[in-house]
Amino acid sequence: MINNDTLRSIRYMLDLSDGKVVEIVRLADPAFPLAKEDVQAFLKKDGEAGYVECSNAMLAHFLDGLVLYRRGRDESLPPRPVEKRVTNNVVLKKLRVAFELKDVDMHQVLADAGFPISKPELSALFRQPGHKNFRLCGDQLLRNFLKGLTLRVRGNG
Repeated sequence: MINNDTLRSIRYMLDLSDGKVVEIVRLADPAFPLAKEDVQAFLKKDGEAGYVECSNAMLAHFLDGLVLYRRGRDESLPPRPVEKRVTNNVVLKKLRVAFELKDVDMHQVLADAGFPISKPELSALFRQPGHKNFRLCGDQLLRNFLKGLTLRVRGNG
């Protein structure tokens, strides 16, 4: 899925202002260069004047910041290195951690979006890429997960 779409979906889900997105990114790395204007450019539609593609580094910092924003920082642990490449699987993992979702919750979120998957299919998404049962998370699955999570967070109304 395109990084801009992922950012747009999460921002809508949590009803975040541009300034709040900048704050969340700064939780992961206070030195990361990002301004409100950058966020506004990421949120524009492709082809719109001023549209800027959201980099993997930017989305990785946002997702890491989101985990810290929702769960807080554990001072006893060293900061985790930021992901170099943000795949759909990474987005799924970060959201699972940020929202403290268990397997049952993940299944419910996907079912609420009208996209139920089996337990083995779900666990395959969270395996290490070298594992024989690893499965790439497709755009459709991530879109439906974001849709279901939005329903859960914002309510059906």
